Amino acid sequence: MQTPPVAKRVDTERTHHGDTVVDPYAWLINAEDPDTLAYLKAENEYTEAATSHLEELRGRIFDEIKSRTKETDLSVPARRGDWWFFTRTFEGKQYSTHCRVPARGDDAPPEIGGDEKLPGEQIMLDENELAEGHDFFALGNLGLTRDNNMLAYSVDLAGDERFTLQFKDLRTGELLADSVEGAFYGGAWSANGDYFFYTTVDEAWRPNKVWRHKIGTPSSEDVVIHEETDARFGTGIDTTGSEEYLLCESHSKITSEVRFLRADNPTGEFTVFGAGRRDGVELAVDHQGDRFIVLHNDDAENFTLGWTPVDDTTQFHPLLEHRDDTRLESFSAYDKYIVVHLRHGGLTGIRILPRDGEARDVSFDEAIYTVTPAGNLDYHITQLRFSYRSMVTPDSVYDLDLETGEMHLRKRRAVLGDFDPDNYEQHREWATAADGTQIPISIVHRKGVARDGSAPCLLYGYGSYEASMDPYFSIPRLSLMDRGVTFAITHIRGGGEMGRAWYENGKLLKKKNTFTDYVDSARHLIDANWTSSDRLVARGGSAGGMLMGAVVNLAPQLFAGILAQVPFVDSLNTILDPSMPLTVIEWDEWGNPLHDPEVYRYMKSYSPYENLTDATYPAILAVTSLNDTRVGFHEPAKWIARLRHEAKGGEFLLKTEMEAGHAGRSGRYAAWEEEAFNLAWVLDRMGLAK
Repeated sequence: MQTPPVAKRVDTERTHHGDTVVDPYAWLINAEDPDTLAYLKAENEYTEAATSHLEELRGRIFDEIKSRTKETDLSVPARRGDWWFFTRTFEGKQYSTHCRVPARGDDAPPEIGGDEKLPGEQIMLDENELAEGHDFFALGNLGLTRDNNMLAYSVDLAGDERFTLQFKDLRTGELLADSVEGAFYGGAWSANGDYFFYTTVDEAWRPNKVWRHKIGTPSSEDVVIHEETDARFGTGIDTTGSEEYLLCESHSKITSEVRFLRADNPTGEFTVFGAGRRDGVELAVDHQGDRFIVLHNDDAENFTLGWTPVDDTTQFHPLLEHRDDTRLESFSAYDKYIVVHLRHGGLTGIRILPRDGEARDVSFDEAIYTVTPAGNLDYHITQLRFSYRSMVTPDSVYDLDLETGEMHLRKRRAVLGDFDPDNYEQHREWATAADGTQIPISIVHRKGVARDGSAPCLLYGYGSYEASMDPYFSIPRLSLMDRGVTFAITHIRGGGEMGRAWYENGKLLKKKNTFTDYVDSARHLIDANWTSSDRLVARGGSAGGMLMGAVVNLAPQLFAGILAQVPFVDSLNTILDPSMPLTVIEWDEWGNPLHDPEVYRYMKSYSPYENLTDATYPAILAVTSLNDTRVGFHEPAKWIARLRHEAKGGEFLLKTEMEAGHAGRSGRYAAWEEEAFNLAWVLDRMGLAK
């Protein structure tokens, strides 16, 4: 057996608030250092050798994912103006192809029963052509002019989320000479398509400038129309659903500000909406006829919805009052309706508000599910499109007739082979936290799995940024469940599953609730005989990777393995460094340990890298990417090196994707290979690597 790499130790001292700490692996932050690259390469070679016995299993899992996936497929067309838009995938190709067909004068989408080309079909953009010759490819922006004639799109060929923005005339297929380097996500067209607005980032990877580009001119002549100087805020640009207004929005984690401008006056001055920026007040704005619709949390923790006249945005008139038990998540305004996405009792929902008429909710039958409005591209809708899925129901697209209430299933994701949803069952259970809080857990497994503690279980968690890990369907997960594995998601505090208070009680100086909720959920699954500690594997990514590092420090004996993807495990050192990407923006989430000694002490008490012990740890697999701009590769690299030096148990493995970003490798086949690697390792930890 090959011996694991040993990272050199170079003691680096730092002192904060009278506390001096020695960090022996701080040198690993330098991606340009040949020693760093050599170490990452050695770790990859060791991980490959240590998991070589799983090669056949990885191949089988990949084949299972591939065989269950309809590789040549298309999405349900969505109407915008005189066109229907959709995407295609083709067998053997990694990426999507974006297409459109002319509308035929009625509201019914084109029939999509077969894989043949639709009448009048045009290819707008083929990602496979753009990706040719590159190890990594990601599409950033994809935006159409109001007349659907011009397409703005941006590509990332490294994984660092810096995009090259380009423009295409869809009438001729001509690619314009215009090109913008270093653009960020998002963008907006002026009403007549003469101008395109986009965002760029600063050295700390904070979107700080919004630019106006005149089509047909070099990017050197682009004009900054807004610069966000407060380092806590990022900025961006969008249009209202009506496309009549441009919205320039600035956001911190707890505060937002909106400026608006008529889209037919792109060189004019933006107007600040309402009372402007107020600390702790968030708002979202859309346009409907003679009024703006506004979602905000001013004296309304779970948000309230109302409207203002277009000509006086300080006059607020309520539409939906605040409720302690219902979080209003988002909304979209159309000419005759407002559609609200909400959550209640730990589940998502949709509420429809006709401009003239009573509000009504859309109801569903399953005990746990996720529903999201999606694909409503036109302002003048008569049907509401939404996506629906549960842990046993594949992703489904419905159209709801807004006049009659009749619901039409347009498409359900095909799962090939012998898949039958009746072979699986899902549950919602509640774990009791140490302080008495009830923590929801979503559980799915194949029918017939014993409830005697013998079943292996994979427990997923996140718990940060008010991001909700709602129930979802997964084809790769079938490879686990068909081998007898139970899968569970714990909806811990710090996420948004139970409303804004759920988030507030898992951030800043209450962050430890996130970690103890996860541990208490694991104990619940064991005590309720869903599994046992020698067959329970934990999984999380990014901030959920920090969760993995924290819970394994708290209760290493509860787990047979820890899968941590792009894990934020060196959180204290990162949040102490304002030059690091996103750090200053993140202070509203974690606190500011650089200037606040209480926050420093609190973060030091839970930061995974700072709190390793000489206890016996379970096996750990940390997966990262060299070009990740959100969580540096050095964090898991330092963590694994320190685990090897200070902890017992293991083994501790590090796998670094050398041509990828935060989301891992690009392309669906590459993603399946990566997931097959992860799942084979999980099954091995459960004793199921056969």
